Amino acid sequence: MLSIARSELTQILRNRAVLITSLIMPVAVAAFFIRFRETFGQIGSLGYIGAVIVFTIAAFSLYATTVTTLAARRQDLFLKRLRSTAASDASILTGLVLPISAISMVQVAVILGVFAGLSDGPADIPLLVLGVVATFVMMLALGLATAGITNSPEHAQVTSLPLTLGVVAVTSWVGITGTQDLTLLKRLLPGGAATELIVNAWNGGVPLGDSLVLLAPTLAWVVVAVALALRMFRWEPRH
Repeated sequence: MLSIARSELTQILRNRAVLITSLIMPVAVAAFFIRFRETFGQIGSLGYIGAVIVFTIAAFSLYATTVTTLAARRQDLFLKRLRSTAASDASILTGLVLPISAISMVQVAVILGVFAGLSDGPADIPLLVLGVVATFVMMLALGLATAGITNSPEHAQVTSLPLTLGVVAVTSWVGITGTQDLTLLKRLLPGGAATELIVNAWNGGVPLGDSLVLLAPTLAWVVVAVALALRMFRWEPRH
C-alpha cells in the first residue's frame, strides 16, 4: 500500500494540471474568502466561511482528483496490473487515494489555522475536526462511486463537475440562509448537514447533542456512495 502511495504522490507532483486544478485553485479560493472575511461574515458568518473553505478543498482537491486519478489509472491499465499482484483491492485503492487525502487534510488544517488566527477561532475544535473528517470521508466515498462511471481523465471533468459545484452551492445556501426553513431538504442534500455541523462548531451556541445528530445524513451519504462504488467500480477499461 505504501509503495503504491509513494508512486501516486510522484505522479501527482509531476502533473501540472492536477497541481493547478486540485491544489492551487482551492487555495486561491480559500484565500479570497479569508481576504474578504468581514464581508462574507456579514453575509453569512465566520462559520460559513470555514464551511466554504472545507468544502472547496474537499470538492476540488479530494473528490475531483480522486475521480481523475482512478480513471487515469484504469485507462493506462495500472489498476489491472496492480490487481495481478499480491495487494488486496482495499490496499490498492487506499494506496491510490492516500496521497491526495493527506495533501487535502494538510491544506484544510493550514488554511483553517490561518483563518482562525486572523479572526475569531472555532468555538468547538473537536466538533470542527469531526465535521471536517466526516466531510472528507463522504467526498472520498462519492469520488470512488463517480470513478465507476468515468471512462477517462478527460471524462472525469464532466462526471465530477455536477457534484463538485453542487456541494459548494449547497454549502453556500445552508451557510447563508441557515436551516430554519426547508430544514429536512437542506440536511438531506449532500453536504448540507455537514455544513451546518461545521458552522455550529465554529460559531458555537448550539448544544452538542443537536450538532452530533447532523452526522447521520453525512454518514448515510457515505453508505450510499460505498454501495454505488461496490456496484459500479471497474478495474479495467470498458471495451
